[in-house]
Amino acid sequence: MAGMPTDLWRLSAVELAAGYARGSFSPVEATEAVLTRIATVDAAVNAIVTLDPEGARSQARASETRWREGTPHTALDGVPLTVKDNLNVRSLRTTWGSRLYADFVPAADELPVARARAAGMVILGKTNVPEFTLSGYTDNALFGPTHNPWDLRLTPGGSSGGAVAAVAGGMAPLALGTDGGGSIRRPASHAGVVGLKPSRGRVARAGGLPQILLDFEVVGPMARTTRDIVLMMAAIALPDPRDPASTELAARAWTMPPPKSWRILYVPHFGDAPVDPEIAASVERAAGTFAALGHALTEGPVPFDADAFNVVWPIISQAGLAALLHRMPGWRERVASPFVEMADAGSRLRATEVIDALAEIARMRERMSEAFGTYDALLTPSAAALPWPAQEPFPPLIAGRAVGPRGHAVFAAFVNASGCPGISVPCTPSAAGLPIGFQLVAGPGHDEALCMLAQEYEMAEPWVHRWPPL
Repeated sequence: MAGMPTDLWRLSAVELAAGYARGSFSPVEATEAVLTRIATVDAAVNAIVTLDPEGARSQARASETRWREGTPHTALDGVPLTVKDNLNVRSLRTTWGSRLYADFVPAADELPVARARAAGMVILGKTNVPEFTLSGYTDNALFGPTHNPWDLRLTPGGSSGGAVAAVAGGMAPLALGTDGGGSIRRPASHAGVVGLKPSRGRVARAGGLPQILLDFEVVGPMARTTRDIVLMMAAIALPDPRDPASTELAARAWTMPPPKSWRILYVPHFGDAPVDPEIAASVERAAGTFAALGHALTEGPVPFDADAFNVVWPIISQAGLAALLHRMPGWRERVASPFVEMADAGSRLRATEVIDALAEIARMRERMSEAFGTYDALLTPSAAALPWPAQEPFPPLIAGRAVGPRGHAVFAAFVNASGCPGISVPCTPSAAGLPIGFQLVAGPGHDEALCMLAQEYEMAEPWVHRWPPL
């Protein structure tokens, strides 16, 4: 029976917190339940690459004492959490999926991790990533590929592939990850969970790894429900003077209530870039749900030059990786060949090319700002392709057409470049039962309102009853 101690791994963070408050079960029981679940299913999934069972049990015992004494730190006290393997957790290795960092053990938590710990969350361990978190699938030379819980032959995407696989597989109700070009939202759509890419600055960062993707990469949560996302954001989304973007955003945070009827621009495709027909049909149905809920839905093209943006966006990762690696002797022998090629491409870039890329990104931001004068939100597919074989870096065909490495990811990076919040929400699965997600995007700083819109959809079209056949 769901909710009994042997089945606590099925419960959301909100449900766990309510049970702790009632005294129905304890953080120790919940932690043991997810550790047992990990031992049962993760050998097949390969989501968690560094597990800290004794550390988790110690944190759970401390949380149990706080709940018994009526002094929990927050509503999330005692809720199990995984952390992506590019975020520092004190005394646990942070490999970044690379042999260059195989033995790196940080002495301190990165700021969002520290805030999760201060909220009382039980940190289980680290989740798998592609090397340098620069791929749209999850595989590396240290740990091998992560498999999608819905079909173990397939990938959950990337770079937060381990994170979403852990949540989808019942190994943790919450996951903390990063999104630098769709790395939370696309995997969330492939695994049937919710993933929020917050506004730039909404979750302050400090004390982490070098920033390959500058401040286009943000820290955000993944969970099975939007309510859990909101609860997690309340714990980690605070300003800090070490992150100027966070203090700027806090000073201009949107305090107006969200509109009762949102003006939503529905963008089913970007130019002539292909979209899997099952994804297109599912997202169109989701758009119809919003219209039925009373929102003003307009179908139209993307409000910026998507082709020009997609040409310049890879320059950011190429330059960032080159800047990271040129300081590290012997890196060529320890880095996978695609990233050697990426770094070499970055080292050949001229300064004028980087400035031109940033100028194109600035033009895109202007067009997005203009669009948010007319619309309250954009609605797009989260990804253009269904999950593909686990050890292939990208699907070579979408809707029968040949695509390149980011053909599946065309809907993602503009949200990072514009600093907007974006959330991926599950919608109707494919005929074979594979998850599909759609993306909602709002103006910078409107994260909470965006989550409210997503939650309205979840109430109309619930998905929490869906579980993979593990």
